[in-house]
Amino acid sequence: MDRLDEYIQQGIHGPREINPDERKKFLGTLRERVVVVLTKSQVREPGTYKEVEDLMQKNKQATLFLNGNMNYSYLSDYIKLANKVGNKFSLSTNKEHDSDLGLVLAYDHAVNIEDIYISKQEKTELKDEHSENSVIRFFKKLF
Repeated sequence: MDRLDEYIQQGIHGPREINPDERKKFLGTLRERVVVVLTKSQVREPGTYKEVEDLMQKNKQATLFLNGNMNYSYLSDYIKLANKVGNKFSLSTNKEHDSDLGLVLAYDHAVNIEDIYISKQEKTELKDEHSENSVIRFFKKLF
């Protein structure tokens, strides 16, 4: 009788998933399988992250999951990169839950990488340094 109830429940609610909230956040995969992630705002930045490109080349068997709820123009650079490097890619669209992540590079098995987030600090520091140099140049022209 338990098998019949389980079969009926799967027919009503769909197949049972392990860690559904985690799968929603990581675009359909589990945290333990992830190599690197980017937030939506990082994906929207022009160009691609060098760190992501390097990790894609080192992990060619991994799949690139892209947030299908984002505009294609933001994803196209990463799709081109996946084709160039040779990684598989998948657009993950969940109409019920929109993840904060825009890109997830992951395997189909556990790899347990501790630090999967790339910080924006490097790009921000360059902007601060550039603006400081601009201010110094401005005052040098005045005096």
